[in-house]
Amino acid sequence: MKIGIVGIGLIGASLGWDFRQMGHQVIGVSRQLATCETAEREGICDRASCDLASLRATEIIFICTPIAAIVPTIELLIPHLDPATIITDAGSVKGAIVDRATELWPNFVGGHPMAGNSESGIAAFEKGLFADRPYVLTPILQTAPVALERVAELVRSLNCMIHYATPVQHDLAVAWISHLPIMVSASLIDACLHEADPTILDFAKKFASTGFKDTSRVGGGNPEMGMMMAEHNRDALLRSLYQYRDRLDMVIDSIETKQWTEIKDLLSTNQAIRPDFINCSALEQDA
Repeated sequence: MKIGIVGIGLIGASLGWDFRQMGHQVIGVSRQLATCETAEREGICDRASCDLASLRATEIIFICTPIAAIVPTIELLIPHLDPATIITDAGSVKGAIVDRATELWPNFVGGHPMAGNSESGIAAFEKGLFADRPYVLTPILQTAPVALERVAELVRSLNCMIHYATPVQHDLAVAWISHLPIMVSASLIDACLHEADPTILDFAKKFASTGFKDTSRVGGGNPEMGMMMAEHNRDALLRSLYQYRDRLDMVIDSIETKQWTEIKDLLSTNQAIRPDFINCSALEQDA
C-alpha cells in the first residue's frame, strides 16, 4: 500500500517507520527540507519532500500536523488527490476537526493514536510506539464505511488497542486523561516557582526526585501542543478543570478540618482504581 504522511514529527515519523517495516511504501511531506532528508536517511520514508502534490498516488494519508493545521492541510491536498484517497488524522481533538474535514473530504476518518512522549520532532520518533497503546477512531454518520474499515485494518496492524468513539465522547474523555493532566502538571510547576522564599525554592529544586519528575513531566512538555489542546478542546477541558477544582477543594477542606479518615479513604480508593486507567488489556472496544 502507498501511504502518505503529512507532518514527520514524533507521531508521523513513528507511523512511517512502522509502516515501512510492514512493506508499505511511505511518502512523507514536511515543511522543513532538513526533516525530509532525515526521514529518508533514517528509513522513515521511502521519499519525502515539501510538496503535497507528491502524495497524488497514495491510497491513505495520515495528517500528523498540529491541530490547527489539519483542516487547512486537507484544503491544500484536495486539488492533488483522487476522490478515492482516504484521509485520516492524528489530532488529539476531534470535535473541532471531524465534521469540517468530512465536509471537505467524504473519505475522511478521524483518528487519534494515544501514544507519545514529552518530546517533539523527528528526532523523538520511536520504533513500535503504538504497540499495546490505545488508538481511537471517531466515525460520524457521514463517515464512509469502506474508508473506516480500511483505516481500522491498517491501524490494527500496528498492534495497538483500537477503540471507537464519537468526536464528543473522545474529547470529553481525553480532557480527563490527557488535557487536564497537562494543565494540572503545568500549574504544579508554576505554583512551585511562586514560592516566596528563594531558599526554599532552591531546596525544592535540589530535593526534587521521582515524585516531582512523574507529576511534572507532561506540564513541562511541548508548549504549542498544550496551548492547542486548551484552545481547541476548551469546553471539555474547562468542564474537567471545574470538577477537578471541586475535588481539590474537598481535599483542602478535609485537611483543614483534620478529617484524616477521609484522606485515607480517598487515597485507598485511588490506589485500588488507578490500574483501571493504565492497565487496559482489551484489544478492541466499541465506545
